[in-house]
Amino acid sequence: MSETDTSAPLLEAKNVVVEFPMKGFRKAPFRVLHGVSLDIHPGETVGLVGESGSGKTTIGRAILGLVEPAAGTITFDGQDITRLHRKERRKLSDSIQVVFQDPYTSLNPTMTVGDILSEPLLVKADLKGSARTRIRELLDQVGLPSGAVDKFPREFSGGQRQRVAIARALALSPRLVVCDEPVSALDLSTQARVLDLFIEIQERTGVAYLFVSHDLSVVRHISHRVAVMYKGNIVEYGDGDQVTSEPVHPYTQKLLMSAPVANPVRQRERRIERHTMLAASSKEGHN
Repeated sequence: MSETDTSAPLLEAKNVVVEFPMKGFRKAPFRVLHGVSLDIHPGETVGLVGESGSGKTTIGRAILGLVEPAAGTITFDGQDITRLHRKERRKLSDSIQVVFQDPYTSLNPTMTVGDILSEPLLVKADLKGSARTRIRELLDQVGLPSGAVDKFPREFSGGQRQRVAIARALALSPRLVVCDEPVSALDLSTQARVLDLFIEIQERTGVAYLFVSHDLSVVRHISHRVAVMYKGNIVEYGDGDQVTSEPVHPYTQKLLMSAPVANPVRQRERRIERHTMLAASSKEGHN
């Protein structure tokens, strides 16, 4: 990806702590995020990568207002959005949208594509009259034919359904889209096409992405900068090419060793290197 935007951050999270209550009398809450800080500039993609349970999805949910931080602040375009009331959060949906992981469950199966895309438009008085035109624009943006408007999600492939989900997220022309594992449910060839679509849309509209993934090769393809999460902490954060090819932190190095490569000889070498690294880590842990 190209160099990052040097303007003021569009979104900034500072020392965000998220805790979930535990069952049982007087049990201390479970801390998911331990003071996470990151920023996203206009038109930039920040990849957030880590294994399952690392807390990467939780920071996305905090940005979307789906979980409330116990400490820290989240600002968007200079406004503190850490603990907005529901009405204020609804207004913010014009500017911050989300694409979820599973295109098979994120779309209402009883609604046509036209109904799905018109839903966010019809709640905006100034967009009602132009909803039909906007829907055609959205379908064109994500590479779907205009005839898709009368079809149901079940009539499309996984990649096409995810294109519909992307179109829905773009309906109100947001400035930031939180992408929560948006290609993990797709096959490799479809993944590549959807990732290219995200890049094309960003180049055309200037939208920013927080791109959450467990796959280092995916975030390498799309991200300007990459943050690596491990057990609720960001352990490495920097230029996307550098972090995904020459990482400094041992955990990122393990993720890189786990990523598949097309060359079988190099893949075997990586597997050996990873086993050696894991054995060394285990030995250190016992000392």
